Amino acid sequence: MASPYADLDRPPLSAAALRAALVRPGSSWSEIRVVAETGSTNADVLAAARGGAAAGLVVVAETQTAGRGRLNRTWVSPPRSTLTFSMLLRPAAARRRWGWLPLLTGVALAEAVTEHVGLEVRLKWPNDLLAADGRKLAGVLAEMTASSTGDAVAVGVGLNVSTRDTELADLPDASSLALAGASVLDRDSLLRALLRSFADTYSAWERCGGAPLPDFADRCATIGARVRVWLPGGETVTGTATGVDTEGRLLLRTEAGERVFSAGDVEHLR
Repeated sequence: MASPYADLDRPPLSAAALRAALVRPGSSWSEIRVVAETGSTNADVLAAARGGAAAGLVVVAETQTAGRGRLNRTWVSPPRSTLTFSMLLRPAAARRRWGWLPLLTGVALAEAVTEHVGLEVRLKWPNDLLAADGRKLAGVLAEMTASSTGDAVAVGVGLNVSTRDTELADLPDASSLALAGASVLDRDSLLRALLRSFADTYSAWERCGGAPLPDFADRCATIGARVRVWLPGGETVTGTATGVDTEGRLLLRTEAGERVFSAGDVEHLR
């Protein structure tokens, strides 16, 4: 019988090795689940949260068939070409500060990718990791659920690792670590680096009560740029992004005055 891993540049993740490296006493991570296929890792984590799962659960999918991005866009990843995972968080910070969760996830992604694979990357508010050429490497989606076990947040990450040009033919603004020239494409070591970076960033954010992280502004290509914000209802607003407030919302200076946005797709204007 032919091996399902004949494509040797895309080996499977090792669940046992990930657990051994990450699930330890005092660690931020309570459980690592690696599944061959799922519809949405965020949906899986939200369901686990409603069932009483502890914070620190991570669900990783080798392929995702019904992934969701912002504004309910669907997203499908070729098998073993990406890191597609969701983390279960139960933040102690005030709920009004939870808008920072996708932003601090972006900071952790940028730090890990820069240090682990040798790429210079930038962030785009609120949820994208960009290569040096401006194409998208990763996206983040945070979703909340409330239940009898308490409020929880699933933070999902989709990072293109070995995705090829032919697999991104319908997404001209997308790229992957391989296409961007990364020196490391090993998903096991990269996932460990990402989760450790996130744990450090998240812990620092919680210790300061959910206050803004200056690292986000330092890494964000949106701040200071002229942008167009596409809102869920179809409205667009153009202006200069001047910063992010204490709740993670984008501040935009327009001809009509300052606007504040908690959601929307941002287009960087040249």
